[in-house]
Amino acid sequence: DQGVKVPDKEGAYKTASADRADRRAYDGAPPVIPHESFKMACRECHGSEGIYIQDLGYSPPSPHEMTSGMSAESRCQQCHVFQNTTASFKPTTFEGLAQDLGSGSRFWEGSPPTIPHQVFMRENCAACHSGPAAREEIRTTHPERERCQQCHVPQASQNTFSRQGDE
Repeated sequence: DQGVKVPDKEGAYKTASADRADRRAYDGAPPVIPHESFKMACRECHGSEGIYIQDLGYSPPSPHEMTSGMSAESRCQQCHVFQNTTASFKPTTFEGLAQDLGSGSRFWEGSPPTIPHQVFMRENCAACHSGPAAREEIRTTHPERERCQQCHVPQASQNTFSRQGDE
């Protein structure tokens, strides 16, 4: 299985949602690095926009572009480990929560969906929700708008607001 075809990129593939979810130990955990080390900075391929890499597919952009303190010199491997490191760990019975691949709920009918995940370290919404690497089921219909949280709020903040008539 090569993955999901990238629109308008002949021979380019991106990873399916379920495969991306399998790269996390639990929902919210950083994904593992699914390839060998290329002996270069991660941001060479995972900058503000992903790039197509022959025989590997489309590298997703970094969602950390706007995270305070992150830079091209950031140490990505503090959080992300190579997939081939399983021999380094002791066996465990730990089972984290499965990644929720569902849509954000809506506070009321007609409102924008809420953000169903934490925002910290994922400030660059466009990394996952637009561009060729974006999964079709979460691709935005309005990538030109850049201030996502003007309309979309994290789910946890829903109980801060009250609907008219709920008081």
